[in-house]
Amino acid sequence: MPSPLEALIDLSGTPAALTAQADTMLERARWASEVYQRYDRTRVMRIAEAVANAAHEKAEAYAEWAVRETGFGVVAHKKIKNELTARPFLDYYRDWDFVNPRTDPNTGVVEVPKPAGVIFALIPSTNPIATINFKAICAILTRNAIVMSPHPAARECCVDAARMLAKVAEAAGAPDGIIQVVEKPAIPLIDQFMKSDKTDVILATGGNAMVRSAYSSSNPALGVGPGNAPCYVDNSADLKHAAYCISESKSFDNSVLCTNESVLIAHAAIAEALARELEKTGCHICNEDETAQLRTYLFHDRGFNIEAIGREATWIAAKAGLRVPPKTKVLITPISMIGVDEPLSKEKLCPVLAMVSATSRSQAIATARAVLRFQGAGHSSAIHCKDAQTILDFAAAVESYRVVVNAPCSQGAAGFGTNLAPTFTVGTGFFGRSSIGENLGPQHLVHWTRVAFGAESRDLARGVSSSGYSLPGPLPEAPSDGVPGKSAMSLGQMSSAGGSLPADPNYAALREEIRRVIAEELREALKG
Repeated sequence: MPSPLEALIDLSGTPAALTAQADTMLERARWASEVYQRYDRTRVMRIAEAVANAAHEKAEAYAEWAVRETGFGVVAHKKIKNELTARPFLDYYRDWDFVNPRTDPNTGVVEVPKPAGVIFALIPSTNPIATINFKAICAILTRNAIVMSPHPAARECCVDAARMLAKVAEAAGAPDGIIQVVEKPAIPLIDQFMKSDKTDVILATGGNAMVRSAYSSSNPALGVGPGNAPCYVDNSADLKHAAYCISESKSFDNSVLCTNESVLIAHAAIAEALARELEKTGCHICNEDETAQLRTYLFHDRGFNIEAIGREATWIAAKAGLRVPPKTKVLITPISMIGVDEPLSKEKLCPVLAMVSATSRSQAIATARAVLRFQGAGHSSAIHCKDAQTILDFAAAVESYRVVVNAPCSQGAAGFGTNLAPTFTVGTGFFGRSSIGENLGPQHLVHWTRVAFGAESRDLARGVSSSGYSLPGPLPEAPSDGVPGKSAMSLGQMSSAGGSLPADPNYAALREEIRRVIAEELREALKG
């Protein structure tokens, strides 16, 4: 219980206090990462297995919590995402070795892995638990420590999930502090974490402003840009299958994945037939008046109406003054142009899909390019088509680094149901002003020292490449101080206490004395 004086003088939000809070957590993470880099691959995989299993088992509980706390999405779909970022995600990278040296058989160059160290990770409100699972396992596999900062709208479920994973990791043998979470995130505090020289890399998943802030922090950052995926349905496509994929993708978790289809481009020859197939899957094709009502509701002078994010199509329709069938999954709004004069051609993290017609394949490709130039450059695109040349022409022309063919874009671009790497952080590369263009994974959190040999040292190179790699493992347990049944506090325990003094009565008395002296000095200062 704070004293009246302490309650009166709250210094927790001052720059010095924020810096101290960030430094304490980052120093704890630094210690944990240095110890963890002593671990061999067997130990690392044991910890990763424990974390993935725990995340998988709690997938449904945290899905329910996330929807209850944020109001976004669908519980059943969030459960799927939470599961996919647990055991299946670990299985995808199970045979990747981020611990032992490797040798290039063609060049003889020996490569030694070097983890980043301390990762600061931003967690979005739209996919909170799946992103926590994904980033935690990425860090564990690469022997990094991670500090996660949740979006305030998803703070409670994120804090609980991160604490749970940290406890599981430590029980499996990880150092104390390998997974941490910022329990009371605020922009000034996040800014301290991002700018600190104790942060080695930032994983930025969230709003565009936050991602840009991460890139301008002076620390290395791996982030994403906004999505706005164009989806072209060619006149050669299987329309029934295309309609099913589009409907399932756009309604999945009420369209909060940034990889969802945003603008549907239909070849004029099949546009009406495609619309009929879409209606069969639960889509409602809006008329001109309904489209105008949705446009007015979804977009205002400050941008997108955030209350619509992750809401059901019927909920959005009611808010916009539309009457639609009770089982409507997606609202489709026909438009005639792309760009600033048509806000419906922007990204919409809700089950509202703009639809435009193209008279030819070349016009369809030009329209897809226009969509991405307007918003979403470097992100994702989709095409439904049976003609190989058209698919290649489309992929070569669009400025996106993922093109999903004849599959749902929401899941496919994120690597689920396609052969892309599974991820919850999508790189947008040069087009989207991002540092990577591929799906982010653990491979981006470790760099490799390359040991190169001159021609006269080839025999030595072979010897180095065949040498064993010895890692000392966890720190030995600290010896006792001579008192039976009592052990000295380990560095890990001190770190877990935030660098505080051990829980000994004498130390406790010293702390209280320090608090009394500081309070007395503050009283005197106030009198002056």
